[in-house]
Amino acid sequence: MNRIIRSILLMGALAVLPAAARQTPAPMADINGVVDNTPDSINAARMARPVAGSTRRGDNPVLFLVGNSTMRTGTKGNGSNGQWGWGYYMPELFDQSKITVENHALGGMSSRTFYNKLWRDVVKGVRPGDYVIIELGHNDNGPYDSGRARASIPGIGRDSLVVTIQETGVRDTVYSYGEYMRRYIADVRAMGGNPILFSLTPRLAWDEADTTRVARVDKTFGLWARQIAEEQNVPFIDLNDITASKYERFGRRKMASMFYLDRIHTSAMGARENALSAAQGLREAGHPLAEWLLPEPALMERSDKPALFIIGDSTVKNTDSDPDGMWGWGSVIAERLDTARIDVFNKAMAGRSARTFFDEGRWDEVYRNLRPGDFVIMQFGHNDGGDINVGKARGELHGSSDESKVYLMEATSRYQVIYSYGWYLRRFIGDALEKGATPIVLSHTPRNKWQGDTIESCAKSFGLWAREAAEAEGVCFVDLNTLSGNLYMEMGREAVAPYFCRDHSHSSLSGARHNASVIVDNLPASCPLSGYVLPKK
Repeated sequence: MNRIIRSILLMGALAVLPAAARQTPAPMADINGVVDNTPDSINAARMARPVAGSTRRGDNPVLFLVGNSTMRTGTKGNGSNGQWGWGYYMPELFDQSKITVENHALGGMSSRTFYNKLWRDVVKGVRPGDYVIIELGHNDNGPYDSGRARASIPGIGRDSLVVTIQETGVRDTVYSYGEYMRRYIADVRAMGGNPILFSLTPRLAWDEADTTRVARVDKTFGLWARQIAEEQNVPFIDLNDITASKYERFGRRKMASMFYLDRIHTSAMGARENALSAAQGLREAGHPLAEWLLPEPALMERSDKPALFIIGDSTVKNTDSDPDGMWGWGSVIAERLDTARIDVFNKAMAGRSARTFFDEGRWDEVYRNLRPGDFVIMQFGHNDGGDINVGKARGELHGSSDESKVYLMEATSRYQVIYSYGWYLRRFIGDALEKGATPIVLSHTPRNKWQGDTIESCAKSFGLWAREAAEAEGVCFVDLNTLSGNLYMEMGREAVAPYFCRDHSHSSLSGARHNASVIVDNLPASCPLSGYVLPKK
């Protein structure tokens, strides 16, 4: 009896424990090391989150998402601190004409607190044929009866614990993590719905025993969720393993970019990756929900030859059709390459900065199609110095550091993390290296702007930052701005004029060919692309 009394005092419980609780495990330690940014009142949360079932279209099913801050960060889930939950991106992956997705998650919730405070409002919106994804566990730690009082009993046992919350005097019965999962499943089934259990999203942590492996939850919440799914005969998606396996391919630096401010909460990039992992898991499991997922982007049709992918702005790709019009060098560089042995794909787009090329998914298309042995030439800078969150909103932070800042975007009223110019280049470089491709960084083409006999240079701004990004990653850099500019100064202002078309930035066909030749003629011998260069005619 003394041992039971000591346990009661240790847990701060003022109520008598049932006999089954005599062997109740101590709560799990909080290994997250962060405080959720959502000490929001439940009333505010109810106002911000959707009314359950309110998105339903006719008799279409609804997919309900139940989780914590990794699924929905903050009361509004709007990324105001740079963190996003993966539930935000799930609607983008489904055919909304056939099924709608409602994110009912809330930061700070454990399996216990969500069930006690929010679940009743969610489950009452479930109709026969609906689906409910449940991903909880990140917050099932800490004290049973004080502070946020959100811990569940570790494991899947049937034991329970009666506690009195120290700060409020409210009595509560605490169940095991597995028992809460059983209750969610039973409640969904009682409404005619279809429950699905997910394991947790990975943390920014590497396995201490195997430093090449991302830490899993396969011995705690991942194991327990799987066990309950098997016991209750419901689908289980190992989101933790799917995403962690991706992170291992990405490497430490790219994995770090998937989080923001701490080791738990994802950036927009990480949240989107977790959503894609969720879709992947549903497809691989052959789950009925997969029928309503939008098709995955198709790969390009290409030969077995290595390919050169080119990314950039209008000085790289323009209308490129009228002999007297504007041309980008990316559309003529193939004239100097042995196209019997290499394909050339010019994926540049007018008006883009490094950031907007990334934000619009244009880089994703290139990344998906990269193969080992390919090449990527990147040239940005003409559009990267403008406004960040107003107007054309395509600028980045200056420099090449890892600096970032959260901005409220005027056009969308949405918050976004903006990084430095060099950060975006290093992301392109890292992704290319990850795929086994060779990245080549350029400073941007010179503008036809002069001070006396000297042409404008970007050597102290974007040219410097591009060089720093290339040197940081140990990849090839061609200082196109300086090299081409020096040739222009040798020619003189009047001789250079025909190399531009209509303004001081955009090249004519002859100017595009000039820049393309400067690039290929100045590739270092150590760069494999130099082996595909044809001699000048």
